[in-house]
Amino acid sequence: MLAWIPRGLSRGRVTTAYPRTPESPPEGFQGPLVVLEPGRGPAELQQLCPTGAITVADDGTIALDRGRCILCGACVRAQPRRFAFSRSFESAVSRRAELIQRSGAGVGGSSAALPEDGIPRDAQLRRARAALGQQARALRRSIHVRHIDTGSDGCEEWEIEALWNPYYDIARLGFQLTSAPRHADILMASGGVTAPMREPLLRTWELMPEPKALIAVGTDACSGGLAAPGGLVAGGIDQVLPVDVYVPGSPPAPIALIDALLLAVGRLRAEVRG
Repeated sequence: MLAWIPRGLSRGRVTTAYPRTPESPPEGFQGPLVVLEPGRGPAELQQLCPTGAITVADDGTIALDRGRCILCGACVRAQPRRFAFSRSFESAVSRRAELIQRSGAGVGGSSAALPEDGIPRDAQLRRARAALGQQARALRRSIHVRHIDTGSDGCEEWEIEALWNPYYDIARLGFQLTSAPRHADILMASGGVTAPMREPLLRTWELMPEPKALIAVGTDACSGGLAAPGGLVAGGIDQVLPVDVYVPGSPPAPIALIDALLLAVGRLRAEVRG
């Protein structure tokens, strides 16, 4: 037991400093897909994706929907000069349309309009981080997070659980996990909404006090994923409730989830000020 003491002292702090400092993805990390070529493409590209995340307009413009992408890599293997995995953790957005990248928008870009309040996402995130940093230092009001599985395959749950491990330790930022909807400020919903989970989702949201925010965690929660075409799920959380933050990925990495939580905190702060 005493061996843990010198080991801990020799290794020093292992907890990430994110969001105070950026987190670099490890070698081989596969972030959200991007369209590399700004030009047009053939209609056959649509057949590369099992979830329909790739569409080609009549004029050849390619649209990539990250909210439907399960990161299988089929398009990257078939068209490596046209599609690629990004090396960015931060992928959360406040509008579903912002998950769609078109071939004319540049690498990692989106052709979507500005958010409803007219403030770009990076500015929103900076504001959210500043607000969260101040709140975390004062510890006057912790943010309580409730998670609900509405039909997930289980991969998102592993990433959500990792948020409270020693490396990510988001309790340091004031986030606490709660099982009581009446104590929750943020609801993290994973999975496409299956019929048996529709009512529990609605009931959980109804019990949460205002102000509150809803995060759709992962591709299934954003769009329904592979199950959506068969009608087994509602097609995403926003088919049942209004979503405040979308975080794509199958599954999204823990840093991406922290990014989403920060954006959700910014939404909560805006509601309080309003």
